[in-house]
This record gives sequence, C-alpha cells and structure tokens, in this order.
Amino acid sequence: MPEPTLPATSVIDEVVDKHADDLVALRRDLHAHPELSWEEDRTSDAVASALGGAGWAVTRPDGGGVLAEIGTGGSLVALRADLDALPVDDLISDPWRSATPGVAHACGHDVHTAGLVGAGLALAEVSARGLLPGRVRLLFQPAEEVMPGGALHLISAGALEGVSHVFGLHCDPSLDVGQIGLREGPLTGAADSLTVRLIGKGGHTSRPHLTEDLTFALGKVITELPAILSRRLDPRAGVSVVWGMVRAGSAPNVIPHGGVVAGTVRMLDAVAWADAEHLIRQLITTIVAPYSVTAEVTYQRGVPPVVNHVVSTALLGAALDRVLGPGGHVTTTQSLGGEDFGWYLDSVPGAMARLGTRTPGGPTYDLHQGNLRIDEAATCIAARVLAEAAVTALSA
Repeated sequence: MPEPTLPATSVIDEVVDKHADDLVALRRDLHAHPELSWEEDRTSDAVASALGGAGWAVTRPDGGGVLAEIGTGGSLVALRADLDALPVDDLISDPWRSATPGVAHACGHDVHTAGLVGAGLALAEVSARGLLPGRVRLLFQPAEEVMPGGALHLISAGALEGVSHVFGLHCDPSLDVGQIGLREGPLTGAADSLTVRLIGKGGHTSRPHLTEDLTFALGKVITELPAILSRRLDPRAGVSVVWGMVRAGSAPNVIPHGGVVAGTVRMLDAVAWADAEHLIRQLITTIVAPYSVTAEVTYQRGVPPVVNHVVSTALLGAALDRVLGPGGHVTTTQSLGGEDFGWYLDSVPGAMARLGTRTPGGPTYDLHQGNLRIDEAATCIAARVLAEAAVTALSA
C-alpha cells in the first residue's frame, strides 16, 4: 500500500508536472556543457539563477558550489546533488551531446542537478502556500569525482549546520526508470587512490643481473599486493585493489630506470578502511625489497562508505512509496563504488537511494562510460522524490 498522502504531495506533483519540460531542457543543457571537478561555474550559475528566481536564499561558497535555503522555524533538512562531469569522451549522438571534447556527464550528475532544481521549485511553492513544516537547505556540491570529494568543502562552509537529516539520489542504470533502490546500512564502499612509483638501476635486457629489473618488480607489485591483502585483511571487508594505469619503459630491449602503477583501493568495511593505508605501505616495501628498487607510495584516502541511517532510511522509504506507489521502491545491494555522500553521513543522519534510469526493455549501460544513456523521465522522478523526502522528514 502507498503511504498516506501529505498535504504538500499534490503541490509537489503539480509543480513538477508544470516544469517537466523545463527540467528536461535544463538536464540537456547541463549535459551539453559539462564541467570538470572544481570548474563548475556555468553549472552553478544555472542553478543559482533558477532557485533565486523561485524565492530561495542562495549563497555561493568560496571555492565552488551552491547553497540555498527556504522556510522558517522547525527542523532543517538538507538535499544534495553533485555538479561535476568526468574526463571522458561523450559517445552519444543526441543533439545535446557534450560540446566540450574529452568531458562528459558519464555518471548522471546532470540528472542529479536538474532533479534537485526541480525539487527546489516544488518546495518553493509548498513554502509559499504555507505547507512547509520547517526549513530545507539544498546542497549543490562540486567535485564529487575527485578524492576526497567536494563534500568536505561544503561541510567546511557550514552546509550541515543545524541539519537533522540529509538525503540524496544517485543514478543507477541497472534499474528501470520508475524504480528506486534503497537499503538500510552500508550502500557503497570506501574508496582510496594508490600510486606506486619505482626507481632503480636500468640497463640492457640481456644483462638483467646487472640491473635492478624494475619492470619485473613493478609486475610483482601489480600481482602480489592484491593477493597478499586478501590474506591479511578480513575477507568480509571485501577489499579490492584494481590497477587502472601502468607505465614503464620505451623500448623492448631496455630495462627502464623508473615506472609507475596506479589504481584504486576499495572495501566494504570502515574498520578495514582505517587500517588499509598502513598495511599497504608495509606490504609494498616488502614486495620490492628483493629487487633493491626504491618505492615511492602515494596513498590518497578518498571517501568512507555511505551508511544509511535507520531512521533516515525509513523516512526516505516512506517518501518513495508516496511518489512511486507499490513496486517502485525496491531493495538494493551494497557496492564497491565510492561516493563522497559518505562524508555527510559521518556528521548527520541521512540516506541515499539509487535512481533507476534504464528505459524498460532497453539496454543496460554502465556508469563512467561515454555511452551512458539516461531515460529522461528519471529527472522528474528525482525532483518528486527529493521534495517528498524533505517534507516527509520535516513532518515526522
């Protein structure tokens, strides 16, 4: 059975329906003009203009992003969207494909942003009609795609001061549009960045015994570090080291003087995350010791797991049931994907859900790929859900 309708629900539906074409147009405009992390000026201008015209008190923190607030008295609920795109080529052929070579909204942040603008327009009307039982703050965050994430920037700017709950959505192209995945507890994993640079005596490949055979040592790091970690950390922590970049040498008969391998370290467990850096540095030293090379390790702690708070999850679930009705709110699983929304949940209770973006019967795409296609109906669903989540939490 769907949740009983709140007085504001019909207003949210009315406003989102009225602005549906505008929200899709905004999403297309953002997709056509993507901006990388910490460079989201045009995107922020579009957000600030739309919300300022609707009656929100808008501020622009130094360093990037947009904060907006509306309402008086009562509790304060925050809603978050991320603004940045990725450094990948846009492979879609739609008229709104990226006009910026090598930059694309391949993670759906254009949907997140347009959806939260839509929620803002709806909540402005709810407030104007005297139906908003408290205050709402919108967090349009820069730099989600780089570690340790722009969430820390907004937190330092006071984004969570006085906030009782924070909610967010993330596109999920494995779910049909009209479905949203939710779970209590861990939703994503911790994610760190790891770069290992080896330096040693090179030489001719016919005389490896006179060198420190740096390439061979680099191969040992690539294969042995993930293997050893699987025996040194609790397997229930789900630790995963995956390399994305390897560089060494310029000729097949020359052992190089230097090489580098870089990747990510991900895990499901926050306790293992606290111990991982020290252990990884220790293991790399041990792995390269027989080859006498020098290892320079750069370990960037990234983001903690997103762990949905029990009360916040229940409130978001109630909002989902009101918006989607039976069958729309589905159970999802924890992933190893990193999401800096976890920093917000380290400070205040909150919850994130997964927004279905796949056209029913259509292909399943993957995030962070230039061919990502979004069913645009997801934009208005996101607007309804976020607005309803705010009202639900304030009414509890």
